[in-house]
Amino acid sequence: MFGGHSAVPVSTPSRRAVFSVLGASVVAGLTACTAAESSTPVLTPSGAAASPEVPGANGALAVGGEVPTSSASPALTPSPTPTPTATKRIRRAFIPDYQLPPIVGGLAPVITKIETKHPVVFLTIDDGNIKTPESIKLMAEYDYPSSLFLTRDTIADNPAFFNAFKAQGSLIENHTVTHNINMVRQWGYQQQLNDMVGMQEYALQHYGRRPTLFRPPGGAYSNVMRQAVADAGMKAIVTWEAKANAGKMDYQVGNSLRPGDIVLMHFRAEFAADLAAFRAAQLAAGLEVVLLEDFLGVA
Repeated sequence: MFGGHSAVPVSTPSRRAVFSVLGASVVAGLTACTAAESSTPVLTPSGAAASPEVPGANGALAVGGEVPTSSASPALTPSPTPTPTATKRIRRAFIPDYQLPPIVGGLAPVITKIETKHPVVFLTIDDGNIKTPESIKLMAEYDYPSSLFLTRDTIADNPAFFNAFKAQGSLIENHTVTHNINMVRQWGYQQQLNDMVGMQEYALQHYGRRPTLFRPPGGAYSNVMRQAVADAGMKAIVTWEAKANAGKMDYQVGNSLRPGDIVLMHFRAEFAADLAAFRAAQLAAGLEVVLLEDFLGVA
């Protein structure tokens, strides 16, 4: 509760008419701010482990060699060496059956899960603390687009690192300048707005786009924050339904991923283990990883 405004529960919006079509595309398939504890968290997931095993890599391609020659027979042309090619898959096309709720009364909506009948799941990755080539490689290998909720003070040492994810189809979103997990209690409207706008401008400068989505540090929010988010030019506050953490999956509801789940991860030392846990759960559930902004129409 801050400034007389209590944390607002997430409400599930009604299904709206189909409003946009996501184009199917053929793409190459090469490949934390712990959700801080607070007295008013949006999500306190219950632990439920998922196997971190990842399906084995593709088998190596056989390479052709030269055929021996002799004086009795003419030399044969060597078999050409096959050129290894990336395994490709077709990303399925979905007509979104969910419409982003509008800003009402100056307050941005809060989204924890997308109500959809499509077999889709949304991956989001926070902060930007640990920057390793392995994380870039794995995201490309698995062909995962993701919403990256980055913090300016965390990525300022190497903002260009995240261009690789952007090139893969991910988008940069707003996780504030300072990552003050107590901002909802400690700061008033103007301080919160300043911290958001600072990241808006930084993202535009370095990545060519102003974020459209906001994730509160620690997950707590209030009406004051919802107003600041709307006034900063963003469309919604995004929390999460499940989390890949410490090499396992934590679920708020049930013990497996469900269509429309928004999943939280972080750029941490255990990135590979967390992504493996998410991948195992995603494949087991038969869900397609889709960019949240595309589904919401705010890319």
